[in-house]
Amino acid sequence: MKRKKQYRSLTEKYPPSEPCDCETCRSYCARPGWWTVEEASQAIKAGYGHRMMLEISPEMTFGVLSPAFKGCEGYYALQEYAKNGCNFFINGLCELHGTGYEPLECRYCHHLRKGLGQKCHADIEKNWRMPAGQALVKYWFKTYLAAKQQNRINTANTVLAERPKE
Repeated sequence: MKRKKQYRSLTEKYPPSEPCDCETCRSYCARPGWWTVEEASQAIKAGYGHRMMLEISPEMTFGVLSPAFKGCEGYYALQEYAKNGCNFFINGLCELHGTGYEPLECRYCHHLRKGLGQKCHADIEKNWRMPAGQALVKYWFKTYLAAKQQNRINTANTVLAERPKE
């Protein structure tokens, strides 16, 4: 008889680690971890959408919403901002810690789990490749990124319209 594979949610598969402020664990906080699709959806509903960024896969086949690098809020993830770290990591502390909105990848990674973070990351990537993940990316894009770009255009048009004509 063939055994049915029991599906475990990503949250069950990757349980939270014990809090730690060692150098290794703190270094994980410099690079924003990924939410699952459901977590990102909840974070948007909680008002964090404007503090997210859109990461595009190197093949440009899918996108992931994550906490933004400082300076990339509401925009695409840009490499030149990576050195700024996560916009939720302020004065050595994570603003999302303990709120229920901390990304799964951040909760899971720990110095005792070295090397296991890559499997967690790969599984979260699969989650984002699903139709629900890409639908959330499209929603965020229209609601936050496209709106931000339109605001820039409107501001530029207003400034140009108010300039004295030569």
